Amino acid sequence: MDENGAAAIEAEWSPAAPGSLFAIDRNCCAVGRAHHVGLLVDGEEYFRAFIVAAEQATHSINILAWDFNSKTQLHFAEDKHGPPAQLGDFLNWLARRRRGLQIHVLDWDYPLVFGTDREFRTLYGFGWKPHRRVHIAYDNTHPVGASHHQKIVVIDDSIAFIGGFDLTVRRWDTCAHQADDDRRSYGSKPYPPFHDLMLAVDGEAAGQVAEIVRSRWLAATGRHLPPAPPQELPWPSGLRVDLHEVDVAFARTLPETPGQPGVAEVEALFFDMIAAARKFIYIENQYFTAHCIGDALAARLDEPDGPEIIIVVRRFSHGWLEEYTMHVLRSRLVQRLRAADRYGHFHIFYPHIEGLADRTCIDLHSKLMIVDDEILRIGSANLSNRSMGLDSECDAAIEARGDRRIASAIRDFRNRLLGEHLDVPAGEVEAAVHHQGSLHGAIAALAGRERTLRPLEELPDWPPAVLELASVGDPAQPVSLEGLIDEFSPERLTSSEDESEENAPSAAQSRLRTLIRRLAPRLAAAILAVAALTALWRYTPLAEWLNADHVSAWAREFGGHWWAPLVIVAAYTPACIVLFPRPLITFAAVIAFGPHLGFAYALSGILLAALLSYQAGHHLPRHTVRDMAGPRLLHFAEILRRRSLLTVTALRLVPLAPFAVEGLVAAAIGIRLSPFMLGTLIGMLPGTLTTTIFGHQIEAALHDPSQVNYGLLAAAVGVVALLSLAVRHWLVAQRRQHSDHGHKI
Repeated sequence: MDENGAAAIEAEWSPAAPGSLFAIDRNCCAVGRAHHVGLLVDGEEYFRAFIVAAEQATHSINILAWDFNSKTQLHFAEDKHGPPAQLGDFLNWLARRRRGLQIHVLDWDYPLVFGTDREFRTLYGFGWKPHRRVHIAYDNTHPVGASHHQKIVVIDDSIAFIGGFDLTVRRWDTCAHQADDDRRSYGSKPYPPFHDLMLAVDGEAAGQVAEIVRSRWLAATGRHLPPAPPQELPWPSGLRVDLHEVDVAFARTLPETPGQPGVAEVEALFFDMIAAARKFIYIENQYFTAHCIGDALAARLDEPDGPEIIIVVRRFSHGWLEEYTMHVLRSRLVQRLRAADRYGHFHIFYPHIEGLADRTCIDLHSKLMIVDDEILRIGSANLSNRSMGLDSECDAAIEARGDRRIASAIRDFRNRLLGEHLDVPAGEVEAAVHHQGSLHGAIAALAGRERTLRPLEELPDWPPAVLELASVGDPAQPVSLEGLIDEFSPERLTSSEDESEENAPSAAQSRLRTLIRRLAPRLAAAILAVAALTALWRYTPLAEWLNADHVSAWAREFGGHWWAPLVIVAAYTPACIVLFPRPLITFAAVIAFGPHLGFAYALSGILLAALLSYQAGHHLPRHTVRDMAGPRLLHFAEILRRRSLLTVTALRLVPLAPFAVEGLVAAAIGIRLSPFMLGTLIGMLPGTLTTTIFGHQIEAALHDPSQVNYGLLAAAVGVVALLSLAVRHWLVAQRRQHSDHGHKI
């Protein structure tokens, strides 16, 4: 930018402009200046921008992802001399071209059973072989039920992308979102049109995103990512520029974990943006379930002169399970806001295009909010409860603060998005808004083409049981015993020894109250799980054919085959490898064979899986076992050597790593087979017995929910919880006792 241009920009700033909405440590973690900002729409544009930016990298490419897949198709050009089309090949190609280039990818450690499109972890030795300077790590540090959901790419700490896109399959699409685009497929199977957004920045803003990435990498792996040498890469040729010289704020969600308070900047920024709106709030989001956001919007709808609220969401959900969780919660929130809409300000739409298969829609995955063409926000955070306090998120936001140049760019982007959804040029959207005097009026005037926005009308009334079930799938806070364990850990108990004698009884009472307070929700959740399963059979599509008689008949038919016990026993080994929930196999065994034989077959299968993982540990390279173990398990390697039986028992009761990984490590550090198997037997008994009790109660619920023994369920969960607490207490004490010993394997 020349000096005249810079002077003109400075002149547009008004001394009387209102103060910034952004408040560091409340609704954002940092605010930094970007020399260039690019607003990227849909996969074709983002993947092309990623390629040209990554080709400039000389020191580092750092990636945070909810999902990462080496088979991702980045482009469809047939140029043998250009960059490879698949992501994994492209990253290896970059590493070979640049001798000093280091590439780090942090992916969520996601159980494979819950994502059929995900590929095996690279350390298993299957599929893609990353270059030695392409480092893949998996984030398993989140509380139970939480996910690593930030989607960020940083090039040499100089150029950063942040938004809703993962570098994974089923994401590429053009802005046309044609119903029959043959390029939109994965594994020879087509996928529906996909819409998402990304924001690109450079300068100081990119450096701050790099700090967010380094912080997340350290928290997940325990290792530091070195910063790139001071430099400023040129803005990549061909990467669009929507704004020059603008401040960008970054807001995060981080769940509360032991030793780290939660971060709720994402939620706070949503509240502040909604409160700041005067004319309109325009939202695009994959989900719309967050009750706290609903409260804020309902308050604005109660104002006679409140802002117009326009929301664009995906019409259908992915699969029946999501249909009966997030979809149900969305219906409840929409109905609530419509009831609160006294002045006709609330409107919700979904994008539609003719020619899609039945029950298929444009997969709107974007996470966007625009307020009054003054504030723009793009990121990873859904408008769901879990994005407010459970999952890790990161959003970027820009505010005009009276700068007409920035406000104009935000308005142009809003028109561009609405034009894409309505299949008209952005200029027609601008003219319609001016003529109609509202966004809703403009949408109504321009709607009706083969590709358009349609009002979301199909909102069934769900029974209370289904609503309660759905709420379990979208929690706002972590559901874990970690805090309880910390409360009663030796460190906490040691620190309390300094309390005066007269305060000791009150301290003990306080800890007891904490125990009861924290155990109660867990016991309630366990009981709710049985009720939830009952609700599934009563209120989902399964009800038509998955009833008690059918389930019992199938189970009896399966259990009547001579080979059925062999199948059950053998199933535990692959389940441990792919992280399939073992309790589901135990449930099946209990229903098929009864509680006694089911328990015996389940325990036999668990012991067989343990034996095979132990034997595999003798044959895998040590460095592979070390990578699979992770830092938490490695800390206990010396204790395993010294007190093998007790420690194996404890680790089976309170696992610090996947079941199979613990067997690999035990073999690699020289634990004898007999204490390993005996410790596994003792350690797995309580959990397997509890699962058997649950399975037996579920079988009772299938026939008559009134026969469920909730007292027995509560007692079983309570015993396992207290055992886990005692074992964690012992493990922490052992770790402190042996802290001076090494733990190499």
